[in-house]
Amino acid sequence: MNRFLSLLPALLVLALASVGCKPSAPDTAGAAQTKTGSDAAAPAGGGAGKALTIAFLPKSKGNAYFIAARQGAEQAAKELGIKLLYDGPTEPDPAKQNEIVETWITRGVDVIAAACENREGISTALRKAQSRGIKVVTFDADALPDARSFFVNQATPEGIGNALTDEAARLLNGSGEYAIITASLTAGNMIEWQKAIEKRNAEKYPNLKRVALRPCDDLKDKAFAEATAILNANPNVKLLMNICSPAVPGAAEAVKQAGKAGQVKVIGLGLPNENKRYVKEGVTDTVILWRVVDLGRLTIHVAAATARGELKPGATQFTAGALGSFKVSGDNVLLGEPFKFTKDNIDQFDF
Repeated sequence: MNRFLSLLPALLVLALASVGCKPSAPDTAGAAQTKTGSDAAAPAGGGAGKALTIAFLPKSKGNAYFIAARQGAEQAAKELGIKLLYDGPTEPDPAKQNEIVETWITRGVDVIAAACENREGISTALRKAQSRGIKVVTFDADALPDARSFFVNQATPEGIGNALTDEAARLLNGSGEYAIITASLTAGNMIEWQKAIEKRNAEKYPNLKRVALRPCDDLKDKAFAEATAILNANPNVKLLMNICSPAVPGAAEAVKQAGKAGQVKVIGLGLPNENKRYVKEGVTDTVILWRVVDLGRLTIHVAAATARGELKPGATQFTAGALGSFKVSGDNVLLGEPFKFTKDNIDQFDF
């Protein structure tokens, strides 16, 4: 939603400046359009008198994680004076993502910025967009490299995998059974995180044993059901590791209702506000995440710069306005490192 490092100052700025916002009004006609600046303002791109139009595609638009990313995207749209389209499936659905991309191709947007539910499945549609002159960037979960120009990478798979595995080992004193709840068995980013977890597990913690891997379709209720099933089938499980944001509170509720708080540890990638109650109650031990609002904001800056020819292959740094400077590694623009939210610090954040 896959290294524990110190708190970056930018994260505090994010939490104070861009969180606590209510989700935008529901989309109409299948897509929400944010127009920023006036039509009379200097064009941002796409030809004389025409503002740049960027289409922003989440895996599922009702997921709080992508709502937070959308907040950042809207901030960037205002900063850059562009038009922003936002649409996505109500639940993770590769076929629906493809349909939306086809609609945007027909509409002739300037850039598509996509979080890909199935990297192979969406890449054909994204290549078609490129063939029609539409620039493509990805964020959160990548497409195949030839289907986009840049990937805005929230954190490397190794960083995510190491962070989760190291925390699991710390809580279990290096030994015991654990299970993973993921969003999807086909999502490219989560597959990479799982590989990184397995690698770290094998290399550093041979006494940790994964006994289950279950998908929750990015749904809290299904995560609750899957966590309950795991606990019933595996009485020796001592930790639930959740690698999508809805799974963390879903698993925590399952542990709480089973009366196993403290006996079964809960960790995962999630949003502070969704997990504060469980962290304070001692059900969830650790929540790990990157700066989600900044991920959306950086993605739009990268999309705009790609469309304008300002960000080109071979770049090693990218400056996203007031957001700051970011490392570019190959065709990945790197947001930064994850952060660990615990009972000691989670009240400092509101997103």
